[in-house]
Amino acid sequence: MNSGGKKLRCGYTTGSCAAGAARAAAKMLFERQVCPEVRISTPSGKTLKLSVEQPLLGDDFASCAVRKDGGDDADATDGLLIFAKAEKISGAGQVEICGGPGVGVVTKPGLDRPVGEPAINSVPRSMIRREVGDVLEQEGVEGGVRITVWVPGGEAAAEKTFNGKLGITGGISILGTSGIVEPMSEKALLDTIRTELDQHRALGEKNLILAPGNFGLNFLAKHYGISPERAVTCSNFLGDALDMAAEGDFGSVLVVGHIGKLVKVGSGIFNTHSHIADGRMETLAACGVEAGADEAALRRVLACNTTEDAIESLMRDGIWKAVLSRLLVRIDRKLSDRVRGKLMTGCVLFSSRQGLLGQTDTAGELLARAAEESPDA
Repeated sequence: MNSGGKKLRCGYTTGSCAAGAARAAAKMLFERQVCPEVRISTPSGKTLKLSVEQPLLGDDFASCAVRKDGGDDADATDGLLIFAKAEKISGAGQVEICGGPGVGVVTKPGLDRPVGEPAINSVPRSMIRREVGDVLEQEGVEGGVRITVWVPGGEAAAEKTFNGKLGITGGISILGTSGIVEPMSEKALLDTIRTELDQHRALGEKNLILAPGNFGLNFLAKHYGISPERAVTCSNFLGDALDMAAEGDFGSVLVVGHIGKLVKVGSGIFNTHSHIADGRMETLAACGVEAGADEAALRRVLACNTTEDAIESLMRDGIWKAVLSRLLVRIDRKLSDRVRGKLMTGCVLFSSRQGLLGQTDTAGELLARAAEESPDA
């Protein structure tokens, strides 16, 4: 894969590591010799040759590890050793999969696995069963195998991920749909957003809250007493999050965020990363024209570097409330258009210096609905 003229290196998922370690451990168990490397097939159709580390051959078990390699899209799990232990069990061809230390446990509904199960997702489970089943067939084994996956350092690594927010405790998740980690952090973020939305939907919530980041989450908690867990963090991908929300059975969506991000929505910019588009001052100036601001005031806005400075400039000119009112109307119209009128929409705007700047007419009702659905309501 190339990005900006540079070739980026792919890696492999924790699911591929677990499947590779499981295959190697099963081979060691039945062949009674150390396995230095192993080949596995991935759902993407690619074959991986994986180095086997820390092999251990006991009287009635075998274990080993494969080291996670995220390629040029390294994350909190990069470099971790994903271990698998193989033990004989009864049941012809049966492959039982268990989670050990460092593998998270699901505590909330709406995820890939039921509550109480280890967070080893469906695709990695299928990969493990296929690879170990292949070994059983090749070796002519009549019984089955129990595979236990564990990850030293997994609990500490999980603190750097979204697992806690998603309701996965005690370790990392064993993930992967293709078996390959492509250097696309955007895809990983979008997958996380969709998972969070699915989880809120599974909890029966009908009134969604989206926040670009921690500023919005903290504002919700401080000013409205709404737990950050009640909102979905969408980063710069507000448009994608709205599209996903419109696919489901939510009734409303409230967007809470800093004006520096959400002002862009007033001009129909739904990926708010500065590398994608800016338009902050131009949007405020357009709202200023609608509010009747004179040319000098508009020029002062256009000369500002930050939205915080622009708001203070508008305050000095005595037109900030009118400008923000026009901005909120624009934002709400763009939000409604994006969800194609399928959801009731609203927005709360704030700044670091001034606090609450304003909200759409619907925001109060949507905040009340969300508060009623909160677990501690």
